[in-house]
Amino acid sequence: MADSLTDPVELGARAAAQRLADPAHPGLPDDAEAALYARGAAARPDQYTDLDSLGALIVSIATLAWTVYNDLKSRAAAAPRREVTVRYVRDQLELDDTLPPALGPAERDRIVGVTVDEVLDAAARQEEPGQPQE
Repeated sequence: MADSLTDPVELGARAAAQRLADPAHPGLPDDAEAALYARGAAARPDQYTDLDSLGALIVSIATLAWTVYNDLKSRAAAAPRREVTVRYVRDQLELDDTLPPALGPAERDRIVGVTVDEVLDAAARQEEPGQPQE
């Protein structure tokens, strides 16, 4: 069985980067892959100061989403609803002041929402018995 602690983070971050890549950020999947490779090897910035570190931000959001999901799930009989996880993640990012100042509220909400969706989808796939891992 795959490592249950990192797979949803890795799968979710990769899928979110693919979904969020656009003409302004065509290299986002590669940036996220580099951030996944580097996480743990170097200190993470306290704040993502520009949109050039969007890949690292996505990995950070994916990691936080997985932590929040597991924490909320351990407190209840059922997995938390997507909206609850998104709200917790967004609130924590704002509290920690880790979002780039250049990121507007709509774009911030889009990035957080897509990343949380992908992490939760990866977690659901992992929890399904008999499902092959990606």
